[in-house]
Amino acid sequence: FDMNYAKALKYYQNGQYLSAARLFEELYPLSLGTTTADTLLFLFADCYYKNKDYELAAFHFKDYARHYPGTDKAEEAHYMCVKSVFEISPVYSLDQSSTLYAIDEMDLFIKTYPYSKHVEECNQMLDVLREKLAQKDFEIAKLYYNTDNYHAAQIAVKNFLKDYPNSQYAHEAMYILVKNNHEYAKKSVNTKKRERYQACIDAFKIMQAQYPNSGYYTDAKKLADDAQQQINKIKK
Repeated sequence: FDMNYAKALKYYQNGQYLSAARLFEELYPLSLGTTTADTLLFLFADCYYKNKDYELAAFHFKDYARHYPGTDKAEEAHYMCVKSVFEISPVYSLDQSSTLYAIDEMDLFIKTYPYSKHVEECNQMLDVLREKLAQKDFEIAKLYYNTDNYHAAQIAVKNFLKDYPNSQYAHEAMYILVKNNHEYAKKSVNTKKRERYQACIDAFKIMQAQYPNSGYYTDAKKLADDAQQQINKIKK
């Protein structure tokens, strides 16, 4: 055991992480009940992290945090689990189940270790992940608009703005809602035009209040002004 442990440590120190991981995996069950067990598991998990196998790293760091909560490495193991699941999170266009799991793990870490030196970095990672979710929902709303699915676009944009009011995409989403409502009214039957042009104006008023510095403000105002002119014509 001691000889193989020393060999595994040498592999680890030399950056031969897969070779080290294989030995640590063999040694860990033999070490259970000893003072070496938690160190072995931590190094085993770290081998996978350093080799960029983040799924296995997350699994084993989580295993460490669960089995050895009272050790001096428990906080670091949980943090490394968080870093691993952050790396697993895919690009916004793919399924975001892993992103939601990563957010849950980060929230749990912050709740468990509110005074940790890693809390600030966890919050930064949370911002990145939440913005990724925001981008996915924003692109869905934009797709509805681009395919002339106006009613679905209305709902998608409103839900987006409710969930992500501070997103970098929020001001553009508001502009899309103004545009969407204007085109929806323009292509509607006469009996629906007035209320839908009014919806365009109402959306612009919200944009005016919340995103007055948006690069889309001028174009949105033109649409709202035109919507008001169309309502005036309908009244006449």
